[in-house]
Amino acid sequence: MHPSAILHEVQQLYNVSDRLDSLAEHHPQVSEALIGISGSVRNTATLLEVLVATRITPLSGLDPANA
Repeated sequence: MHPSAILHEVQQLYNVSDRLDSLAEHHPQVSEALIGISGSVRNTATLLEVLVATRITPLSGLDPANA
């Protein structure tokens, strides 16, 4: 898989996290759970981003900011 494909999925995960945060604001009964799940999704996105920057990008010679 090309690094830009992974970075696209990273952005998708950040978007999911943002939507879960938004839902938490409108659903107080489950807001705590939604915020926790949102944080987990955001952490996963960050880990994937670091993986691309440290493991994949140096091998392919790409700048992660431009991938």
